[in-house]
Amino acid sequence: MAVADLAARAGTSPSTIARLERGDPGVAVGTLADVLVSLGLIEKLADLVDIRKDDLGLALTSERLPQRGRSYAATLRRQERQDDKAGKDETDDVDPSGVAF
Repeated sequence: MAVADLAARAGTSPSTIARLERGDPGVAVGTLADVLVSLGLIEKLADLVDIRKDDLGLALTSERLPQRGRSYAATLRRQERQDDKAGKDETDDVDPSGVAF
C-alpha cells in the first residue's frame, strides 16, 4: 500500500505517516490507532500499551533499587542539627526576646 493511500485511509497526511514510521514522539497516539485500524491491526494497539510486554520498561524497573523514605520528623531533626551547628559558628549574641546586639 502506498503511503498516500494509507494517509488517506487514516485521515492524515503522508508527512505524518513518515514521521510515524521514523518513531517521532510528536505523533499522536490517535493517529497511530487510525493507521492500525486502516491496516486491520487494531489488536496490536493493546500489545503496545500492555506494560507486561514492555521489555525495556520492565528491565529499567527491575534495576531501580527501592529508596528509603524520610519521615517529616526526621527531616525536622536533621534541620535542627544543621541549625545548631550553624548557630555555634555565629559570633552575634542574641537576646531571648529576639533582639540582636
